[in-house]
Parts: sequence; C-alpha cells; structure tokens
Amino acid sequence: MFTERRIERHQLPCFLKVFNRYTDKPVGYLGNLSADGLMLISPLAMLVGADFELRIKMPGSDGQAQSVDFSARCLWCHEDLTPHHYDSGFSLLRASPELAELEQALRHYFSFHPLQTSA
Repeated sequence: MFTERRIERHQLPCFLKVFNRYTDKPVGYLGNLSADGLMLISPLAMLVGADFELRIKMPGSDGQAQSVDFSARCLWCHEDLTPHHYDSGFSLLRASPELAELEQALRHYFSFHPLQTSA
C-alpha cells in the first residue's frame, strides 16, 4: 500500500466569500462553481425558489478587491455535515463574463494536466 502522495493536493488558503450584492452582507462561502450554477455553504438556510443578487469578492493582482456580480435561483437547500451550516444549490440566471472567467480559472487550477514530454 502506498504511504506517500503521488499527486499534489491543492489546499485553498481561504474560501471565496459570497455577499448579498445590495446590502454587501456576507451570505456564505463558495462551495463549488460550474458554468451553470454553484453551491453555497452558509450559516443560514436559503429560501428555495427565491432569486438572489450575489457578489463574490476576490483579491486582485493589484491588491484591490475585485467584485464579480451575478443573479442566481436557489434550487435546493439542506443541512451540511458541519453543524449549523447549510449547503444550497443555485442555478445561474445572469452571470457576468468575469464569473465565467473565474469558473474557467478554478477548473484549470483544480484539474490534472499531463506532463509535457519531449519527443
């Protein structure tokens, strides 16, 4: 049995916070993101069927926070394995090009890429 890891594990140094776009109050953390939707991890249950105006704030290359705004509909919500936390699934209603770029960047970062070999 192997005792040493052969594939590097990517640890997130922090989670991306998700905010209410209008009030700027935090609503939770990004659990995952795809081209069609996302999962939110939050301390409160989200209202299923409701539309939300959300914002993700990320550190920019210049040190300033970048905001990515989008609209999403909550499709489901259930209690997380972590006590006092909830997982909620959202479908994207309106997303900015920046959200698509974020999704692609996360997909690339967390994907396995074959080693380039010379012929």
